[in-house]
Amino acid sequence: MRVRYTERAKDDLQIASQWYESQQRGLVFEFLNCVESVIKTIQDMPKLYAKHHVNFRRALVRRFPFSIFYTIEKEQIVLHAIFDNRQDPARLP
Repeated sequence: MRVRYTERAKDDLQIASQWYESQQRGLVFEFLNCVESVIKTIQDMPKLYAKHHVNFRRALVRRFPFSIFYTIEKEQIVLHAIFDNRQDPARLP
């Protein structure tokens, strides 16, 4: 299935990437590889992950404290947030 990022998801990914790169050179590539791996799993098996709240499904990112919140809409998967689990849960999508 095709994947579409919302503006929020794009912003979340950019902010997290910048932070990981500032922590350790090259760490951003490990982070992005883990995120990409989860997105590939979501594409292959979109209903694998349970609905977390409302209609959002939640997939955890391996090794990093992030969750990907997404919905399945017709012929595409919409990524709504790449959420840092250390944030206030009130900021969930």
